[in-house]
Amino acid sequence: MPDLGESVTEGTVTQWLKQEGDTVEVDEPLLEVSTDKVDTEIPSPVSGVLTKILVGEDETVEVGAQIAIITPAGEAPEAQPAPETAAEPAAQPEPEPEPAPQPAAEARTEPAAPVADAGAATPVTMPNLGESVSEGTVTQWLKQEGDTVEADEPLLEVSTDKVDTEIPSPVSGVLTKILVGEDETVEVGAQIALISPAGQAAAPAAPAAPQPAPEPKPEARPEPAPQPAAQPEAAARTEPAPQPRRTRDDETPTVDLETISGTGQVLGTDATSEGYVTPLVRKLATQEGVDLSQVKGTGVGGRIRKQDVLEAARRMREQRQRAAAAPAPAAADTALRGRTETMSRLRQTFAEQIVESLHTAAQLTQVVEVDVTAIARLREQVGERFAAETGVELGFFPFFALAVVEALQRHPKLNAVIDGTEVTYHDTENLAVVVDTEQGVLAPVVKDAGRLSLRELARRIDDLGARARTARLVPDELSGGTFTMVDSGAYGALVETPIIHQPQVAVLSTGTVVKRPVVVEEPQLGEVITVRSMVYLSLSFDHRLIDGADAARFLSDVKRRLEEGAFEDAVGLK
Repeated sequence: MPDLGESVTEGTVTQWLKQEGDTVEVDEPLLEVSTDKVDTEIPSPVSGVLTKILVGEDETVEVGAQIAIITPAGEAPEAQPAPETAAEPAAQPEPEPEPAPQPAAEARTEPAAPVADAGAATPVTMPNLGESVSEGTVTQWLKQEGDTVEADEPLLEVSTDKVDTEIPSPVSGVLTKILVGEDETVEVGAQIALISPAGQAAAPAAPAAPQPAPEPKPEARPEPAPQPAAQPEAAARTEPAPQPRRTRDDETPTVDLETISGTGQVLGTDATSEGYVTPLVRKLATQEGVDLSQVKGTGVGGRIRKQDVLEAARRMREQRQRAAAAPAPAAADTALRGRTETMSRLRQTFAEQIVESLHTAAQLTQVVEVDVTAIARLREQVGERFAAETGVELGFFPFFALAVVEALQRHPKLNAVIDGTEVTYHDTENLAVVVDTEQGVLAPVVKDAGRLSLRELARRIDDLGARARTARLVPDELSGGTFTMVDSGAYGALVETPIIHQPQVAVLSTGTVVKRPVVVEEPQLGEVITVRSMVYLSLSFDHRLIDGADAARFLSDVKRRLEEGAFEDAVGLK
């Protein structure tokens, strides 16, 4: 199992692309692996026959664990010692099978260990940066000669025709010699730098490399490096190039495969807009409809990661939902300027009713703040499916309506009418919903709303609203309401003090849902500040019948129901 990026310690085999007995070529994809950071293909380190698969699909193993054995073509499987690590097959194509596997095994088990005990300089080679990539160009050295480096710390930036990426240090030590300058292009496997153990000079680093066979990294063995200051560059360019292709996973520094897997590409034309794009990320962006040129990557060097695409997709969905909820900008009605006219009959009736209500009821308003983050997440999760199944956009208002109807069943005082000195408490919940039309405000009624599911409520509210705007309501649909709701948030209002529709005794207005920082209580962290989706609910009530405590208890029940967010059954998720 290769190293799949910084902080990645294990990988899951998702699919074997070859089966036992299949012939494979070097760099031919063997299997697909998934981690918490990347999904990628793992190529074969050598040519031969896949004689044994040691890790099945959906199994998770640590980086460096042996996952398969490849035997040279024509040899029996027994010729390949099973106990060796996955790097062992890399040495088999050579006529000397015995010495080569030993350093490879050490490279597997001690990838980041300094070589101070060997007293030798560790060569840094141009790593294999993807299938069919044969060379790389040094674009920038991030460290200079004499600098101390840590294992896996970025050393330089490299560019190929498929990817730009950082190359990390294979060991800790001192960068004693840079062998390839910036803007120079060298083949894969070529030596580009030397790193000596901390405290040692550069001169003794090279001669020590060939002496202890088991200790140095495999790249160091073929280097005739007695004169590191003058000749290593020529030797690196001619001799080691074929070797990383034989044991690529074992001999090259770790490279983030999320950046280089497949055909990573660079987007943008300036440093602020560049981002690395892997096939996995590109496919996800296509599925989510995300324009990658508009995404700012959070990975190393601005690389666009899967999480960046998912976050961009989430923001797009929220913008579409806000656009759907918000009214279209009203055209300027300049024809009314300087004009005198008689109110329409509908406007006169409405004016009489609200004035009468203010003169009749002892009107009072209470406001509560509600955290609807759970509902926002549920809408994001099931909104598209809900719309496809019902033909109705899943906004916040159906959730508010359902919570109100349920609370009315527990608080009959608010579902009543006053006639002089008599009070009638209704046994059904007929929910009037205020609709803005070109002719004026109408309040069509959802009859017997207490018997309807959230889906049915959403469909009925949408249908009544559409027919109210097109003057297709019948008189019976405009009468018989026992409680009224106003969606003032649809027009961007945070808070409204609605007027009671007589002879009802209460009306509730819902404000717009906004994201803002809120103090919440976390079980492990205590009080923390986090971003939540918040809304204000305003309840106007007739103090002749309803006391402030009655109103507060009603609003508390509505608030509790909404904040629990347990609407999975209601939307058909379970």
